[in-house]
Amino acid sequence: MKRRTLIQSIPAALLPAAGLFPVSEKHSDSVADADTVYELRVYHCYEGKLPDLLKRFREHTTKIFEKHSMKNIAYWTPMDEPQKSNTLIYILAHSGREAAAANWKAFSADPEWQSVQKASEANGKIVEKVDSTFMTLTDFSPWLR
Repeated sequence: MKRRTLIQSIPAALLPAAGLFPVSEKHSDSVADADTVYELRVYHCYEGKLPDLLKRFREHTTKIFEKHSMKNIAYWTPMDEPQKSNTLIYILAHSGREAAAANWKAFSADPEWQSVQKASEANGKIVEKVDSTFMTLTDFSPWLR
């Protein structure tokens, strides 16, 4: 599937009318909230490797993200083939675009992450391709916590 087609199909799947994301009671006026950027990431796995990726995220990656100031918002796997067997979709929050770059740099250099990645890929690479899109909330969107 082409990236554009996949990205276009995500809003309908991720943003039903109500209740998917926890939202605050009111918008925050803080500068930090206004600067927050959300990163939509789509991981395309090699055949048969999605269970390995999900295990790595479940047991390690999400915790290491938090250690490096990346807030886990939500994670999804598609319901329909062909993406169902090889795709992980998730959203992270960063305090700003420059912070996102610094967060990823620190994450990549983290010895714990390097060890986890090496161990999880002992039988071969897991991820074939990663798509990343940085987003900001619209003025009519509920604020995410």
